[in-house]
Amino acid sequence: MSGLLLEDKNAVIYGGGGAIGGAIARVFAREGARVFLAGRTQAKLDAVAEDIAATGGTVETARVDVLDQQAVENHANAIAAAGGSIDIALNAVSVMHDQGTVLANLSLAEFMRPIDGFLRTLFITSKAVAPHMGRERPGVILTLSEPGAKLAVGGILGHAVSAAGKEAFARGLAAELAPRNIRVIDIRPHAVVDAPAAGSYTKDLFVQTAAAAGESVQELLEGGAMAQGTLLKRLPTLSEVAETAAFLASDRAGVMTGTVVNLSGGALVD
Repeated sequence: MSGLLLEDKNAVIYGGGGAIGGAIARVFAREGARVFLAGRTQAKLDAVAEDIAATGGTVETARVDVLDQQAVENHANAIAAAGGSIDIALNAVSVMHDQGTVLANLSLAEFMRPIDGFLRTLFITSKAVAPHMGRERPGVILTLSEPGAKLAVGGILGHAVSAAGKEAFARGLAAELAPRNIRVIDIRPHAVVDAPAAGSYTKDLFVQTAAAAGESVQELLEGGAMAQGTLLKRLPTLSEVAETAAFLASDRAGVMTGTVVNLSGGALVD
């Protein structure tokens, strides 16, 4: 019996060129999955694909706007037609949003941006892949949220509501899809300590929070105020998030569904 967790699985990763999506894609490929990367920036997708191909993994890329429902459905249909099924789907799409602005200064548009953006992509991608999953081949849909869903912290209204919505979406979808042998699990990492090296998203996201703490973003994440707010006094790494995702996507986690996997380092104790 193979020791690979995801041997012969077809895995599509939306946002596959990003820090978290790319890290998970590399581990999925290492564990034997055929990886299909989708995103809006071809250069970022190609960088991840080159890493996977260099280690002997099987990977394809497609430039897809995840807010274009027809394009996402066409892409999913093409994967299923070529591979016979979609076994794993991960939505790792990032939506830039405000953190640090309180209600008095927050516009409706900025409040709604993460709520509409994150939940719209979850609906579109889940609806596209679900018809090609499950039945005789177990299917897994993985989503990503953040501790903001439960933190009582000011200045993160849109972020908090969108995070809570993503977790509620995963639970509700799990109930719908369980009879078809499809599991749905939300992964809730805290800010990822080594994500800034992969791009500016994390740096831009936490600039206000860092300034309020009198720290740089790097200091905030690496032992500063955000890390000190966890039980472990540190934040998760990309590797830890990716390795957890591979386990959850595998048959070894076959009884897990409708739940949130807490990777906050103890910032939240569920």
